[in-house]
Amino acid sequence: MIIAIDGPAASGKGTLAKRLAAHYGYHHLDTGVIYRAVAHALISQALDLRDEAAAVQAAQSLDPATFDDPALKSHDVGSAASIVSAIPAVRAALLEFQRDFAGKPPGAVLDGRDIGTVICPNAEVKIFVVADPKIRARRRTLEALDRGERANEAAILADILARDERDQNRAVAPLKPAKDAYLLDNSHLDIEGGVRAAIDIVEAVRAGRREV
Repeated sequence: MIIAIDGPAASGKGTLAKRLAAHYGYHHLDTGVIYRAVAHALISQALDLRDEAAAVQAAQSLDPATFDDPALKSHDVGSAASIVSAIPAVRAALLEFQRDFAGKPPGAVLDGRDIGTVICPNAEVKIFVVADPKIRARRRTLEALDRGERANEAAILADILARDERDQNRAVAPLKPAKDAYLLDNSHLDIEGGVRAAIDIVEAVRAGRREV
């Protein structure tokens, strides 16, 4: 089974997807890390984030061993990843990597912004996770502070709104729920509540029900 978890950043979808994968014994891939790794490679070489050739080269040279690098979680790398991910050739270069991962037995949970619409349109379960932008900004601020970084919540909120606007209106793979996706509003759920809601959705699908 393939479970596609989509939605905007800091909506809680990443932790939810990881916990969901652990619950079912499936593999998990945070596809946002892929784009962060590409962006980080460009930043490290002082290259223009909009340099298509350089970005594609970085995507083709991707090393999964770098996915756990703490530097990929920084606010600056996250903002840069949004710019890189808007380059169609970069998305094309990373498509096969993601689909190969999705095919791993016994199942996989992928989270990102175009899993249910582009990467795995035939996924058995599609969940689109959302949360109020102000709540997402608070979560992102707390995450940064926990890492010992300085964080300006107002600036983070502005960046979140700008990134959503950019991702929702990009020409290729815009951020939007698949037509057959379940909407999960995580604004007022803790991680346990979000995981339970996601499991309810998966079990409803497995039982052949559309309603949760």
